[in-house]
Amino acid sequence: MARAIMLQGTSSNVGKSVLAAALCRIFYRAGYRVAPFKSQNMALNSGATPDGGEMGRAQLVQAYAAGVQPRVEMNPVLLKPTAHARSQVILLGRPVGNLGAREYHGHFNQELWQHVEAAYATLAREFEVIVIEGAGSPAEINLKAREIANMRVAKMAGAPVLLVADIDRGGALAAIVGTLELLDPDERELVAGLIINKFRGDLDLLQPALDFLERKTGKPVLGVIPFLAHGLPEEDSVVLEQAAGRPTAAGEVEIAVIKLPCIANFTDFDALEREDGVNLRYVEDKEALGQPDLIILPGSKNTMGDLLWLRQRGLEEAIKDLVGRGTPVVGICGGYQMLGREIADPGHVETDRDGIAGLGLLPVRTVFQPTKATNLVQGRVTGTGPFLGPLQGLEVKGYEIHMGASYLVEGQPAFKITRRGNNPVDIDDGALSPDGLIWGTYIHGIWDNDPFRHQVLATLRARRGLPARESGLDFAADQERRFDALATVVARHLDLKRLAAIMGLDRPLAGDGLGA
Repeated sequence: MARAIMLQGTSSNVGKSVLAAALCRIFYRAGYRVAPFKSQNMALNSGATPDGGEMGRAQLVQAYAAGVQPRVEMNPVLLKPTAHARSQVILLGRPVGNLGAREYHGHFNQELWQHVEAAYATLAREFEVIVIEGAGSPAEINLKAREIANMRVAKMAGAPVLLVADIDRGGALAAIVGTLELLDPDERELVAGLIINKFRGDLDLLQPALDFLERKTGKPVLGVIPFLAHGLPEEDSVVLEQAAGRPTAAGEVEIAVIKLPCIANFTDFDALEREDGVNLRYVEDKEALGQPDLIILPGSKNTMGDLLWLRQRGLEEAIKDLVGRGTPVVGICGGYQMLGREIADPGHVETDRDGIAGLGLLPVRTVFQPTKATNLVQGRVTGTGPFLGPLQGLEVKGYEIHMGASYLVEGQPAFKITRRGNNPVDIDDGALSPDGLIWGTYIHGIWDNDPFRHQVLATLRARRGLPARESGLDFAADQERRFDALATVVARHLDLKRLAAIMGLDRPLAGDGLGA
């Protein structure tokens, strides 16, 4: 049976997901067969597994850090917020309904517990170590009796718990003490250590507080982790609040991503953001839009509602004005649907509306459907024009997650899907405006394809009259370097010997090049 360690937080967004990824890489580099696990995740950033299931982006990232293929057992329950305090419930990779918070927490989540237990048992049979991530805080009194993500999971797995606090936001010591005070005695006993995360200061000055914390709680501080600019894919869109746009420097290409209220899979743009010579900004109003070199409409979990928001904010008018002056626009998934002429919802899959007019920038009609497409895909570029023309025939990879089908009214598709999962297919994808300056696709992760991204950026630079710039970014290799760098830093600031002892591991974690 696998050994387990669980990370719980004093609140959401304390850095549990990133620390879990670091631990997955630390165990992996120490020679353990390791897997991540989060019983219940609430996030709009998700991805597809090789067998076509949907799971949270954080657990996908953690699986890659662990050196294994992602699978839905690693995140058996995924909640994707839609609108009006409702969420789509994904169970073992497939949608099973849309529920309000009262209905979900009142009884439905209890019906899911057997699936959580089974998913964990499957992983525990196949792996040596499981890194478990909790959700929110274990001390949310109003939900505690019926939760399926924190202490109940720790008890099921027999996992010691490391309680994580974010010191950068302030009040970390009080949050730790308060959380422990609100736990039941048997739950408090499960907490085997404390982690102070996102520290920016002088450790010598902090030491008296750490000593006090250990005396007060009787729990050891296993590590003080510095504030990390890790650059790994983020799970929560709260990070976009911190991504304030900066002025575009001379020689830079400016890309504006519309920050929709229900923006989904914004990790689509990580590769663009990492490129030298690119200023990628998230904007919410027409004043902030400015005059970018490229506008991107991202995915959305509430496409029609976000389209109405776009109109109310004056962004539709601003985008069309820029289009009239030659600014290119790209739509991904929900953003692609918005660019079309019409979005129909005859079965009221998303809202009570029968449909809504799109921006009319692509000759496409979308119809929402109750079945959801979740696939890893391969395909090739078929479109023409200044952006896709030079890439015709290029092989690309990505994934689909959508509940609508879009139909070309006229014109040509942008891509041809040749494989879904392990199955060969021959399916047109996306659409292209007659001048080739506007295009859309259902392929998430399209920008992760290095040759595709490099050529599009080269075209944008040429249109601006900027000198050509050789891109050296290999996105996949860069991801691996970031995993290793993250693990190295975390290992240096974490007591790995004590962690191994807490978990009862039979092989040491130190001595693998990461430091102790």
